[in-house]
Amino acid sequence: MPVYFESAEHPSAQDLADLEKIYADAPQWLLAPYANAAALIEHGLAHNTLVTARFNSRLLGAALLNKHADTWTLSHLCVRALTRKRGVARRVLEEALRLAHEAQASLHVAIPKDQTELLQLATNKSLSIVSID
Repeated sequence: MPVYFESAEHPSAQDLADLEKIYADAPQWLLAPYANAAALIEHGLAHNTLVTARFNSRLLGAALLNKHADTWTLSHLCVRALTRKRGVARRVLEEALRLAHEAQASLHVAIPKDQTELLQLATNKSLSIVSID
């Protein structure tokens, strides 16, 4: 089955539990500037910037997608540790890029300089990378 890209506008109780599991596996550098995973999720839901990757009715990945007129920025991309290395992050990047192009906007991906695996994935997709400290 395919991985579906969704905006998390009205998450169910199960979705919220899945989001907690996704970001519970996140390294501390990924959560900054938020104090913890709960704050990141709350911010994303409050500002309608949280996007998710769903497979078999469960959320496996999530990110923040800030949309501005000409530029969209994807950040805080995290995939649940149990399902990493299976193309979920790639699917999120590809779909965010497709939607940005449809909106005639460019997509930038915010990645810390020392995260070579994420940098490689974004570079392979020819995405504009915004390095963060």
